Amino acid sequence: MPKMKTHRGLAKRVKVTGTGRVLVMGHHRNNKRMKKRSEKLYGLRGMQPVDGTHAKRVKRLLPYHNVR
Repeated sequence: MPKMKTHRGLAKRVKVTGTGRVLVMGHHRNNKRMKKRSEKLYGLRGMQPVDGTHAKRVKRLLPYHNVR
């Protein structure tokens, strides 16, 4: 049976923690920044957990990661 391939585009954009949570950078940050409040831009810094509705898809695209 051949090895399953990791989706490299997703692997570059997410981080899987040791407990299996998937983190991704906040979106809506780069376009039209002058219109956004500084509090909103501050909140988009750092990585945020991926929504649970996408967990099944992420698990399929990253077969060799410890995704829960």
